[in-house]
Amino acid sequence: MKSKNWNSFILLNTLFIFPFLFACSNPAEPNANSPSDEIQYYTYQVIREYPHQQDAFTQGLVFTEQYFLESTGLYGQSSLRKVELESGTVLEKFNLINQYFAEGITLWENRVYQLTWQSQIGFIYDQETFAVLDTFYYNSEGWGLTHNSTYLIMSDGSAFIRFLTPDSFKEVKKIEVTADGNPVNRLNELEYIKDNIYANIWLTNNIAIINPENGKVNAWIDLSGLLPASSCPQSTDVLNGIAYDPQTDRLFVTGKWWCRLFEIKLVPR
Repeated sequence: MKSKNWNSFILLNTLFIFPFLFACSNPAEPNANSPSDEIQYYTYQVIREYPHQQDAFTQGLVFTEQYFLESTGLYGQSSLRKVELESGTVLEKFNLINQYFAEGITLWENRVYQLTWQSQIGFIYDQETFAVLDTFYYNSEGWGLTHNSTYLIMSDGSAFIRFLTPDSFKEVKKIEVTADGNPVNRLNELEYIKDNIYANIWLTNNIAIINPENGKVNAWIDLSGLLPASSCPQSTDVLNGIAYDPQTDRLFVTGKWWCRLFEIKLVPR
């Protein structure tokens, strides 16, 4: 969940208790009983599991040089972390002040860009030292962040994705994400992989693979059952966190308060 207030807690539990209401309110999400001829559907094969610090309310994830950069959220608990792949050990950590709820991150030319949820401010860090180099501003909520070869790519919890210049954060393009003509809302953590945008859909086990030119969903990944409830010693939250290693073609996923991080292979359904 995005916040810790009681109303959000009641809403979230209502969605889980009454899944049919949730499904009806989100017609663009994948339906196994009526597959589209134009959209591909994937399940997964777990290649390997890695430890993951369960205090991490994962909001953003990037893989680079055998370690992860990870952004964790919640007021009073938000951070930027460097995390070792094999052990899950936090090698370096920068704690944000309590007024900020950290969100998505991306790595651009040795600088880490990090969003905040509702403060409309982002931070730019040195990749190695985590020194704060600069700030930037935007007029929406901040959820997910990634980039292609030219632009930063940002989600704000709606069905829209914006393309922004890395130097001035000026918006140059905006696309609406749709599946079978219907908008796909609650776009969350983003990763740019092989000329497509991968997006977690908040409150679901689904990842959308999106065409960055027109916003159409090319494929759905269903990660249901990836982390059984009994796997972690403490309670977990939703799937969130996508990272890709282009050198070895490895895809990693995790979630908020998950005790495991997974390397997966996509399997056509």
